Amino acid sequence: MAGKKSEAIPAGGMTREDIERLIDVIHQKGIEEFELEQGGIRVRIVAGRKMVGTPAIFHAAGPIVQQAPAAAGSVVATSSTPQAAAEADDSNLTKVTSPMVGTFYRASSPTAKPFAEVGDKVTEDTVLCIIEAMKLMNEIKAETRGTIRKVLVNNAQPVEYGQTLFLIEPG
Repeated sequence: MAGKKSEAIPAGGMTREDIERLIDVIHQKGIEEFELEQGGIRVRIVAGRKMVGTPAIFHAAGPIVQQAPAAAGSVVATSSTPQAAAEADDSNLTKVTSPMVGTFYRASSPTAKPFAEVGDKVTEDTVLCIIEAMKLMNEIKAETRGTIRKVLVNNAQPVEYGQTLFLIEPG
């Protein structure tokens, strides 16, 4: 772009704010795919994928916990898909979602006992699983008190940002 001055990013790498500004500019310009490698950090942005919330860019300290809204007094539509029927039954459960893209592991090693099983009581500090992202092992904690009612991901399965991993009954 002739005549436009570009702002240099410090050699130490990009901050979250730098990346968010970059995403905003790319979105405003209608660019569908963009890739940048600078200071040992690689950023790839692809438009057209629907994401909920802010993309997971950096190592996250814990999961995103969402409380499903209560369906008191509302009519639940029936569906022919088992997943939709299961979601209707789970409206009182707290969702523990993945804070990043990576590989889900239920235990610290293939021969170790899983961190958490259905029926286990958990606290805010209970480790539920590990998500490996870029060769880093990230412990995912419950961040809520309750009882695990469902584990929705199989061991060693890839997970997406925002994907529900566990359902916890508050208590």
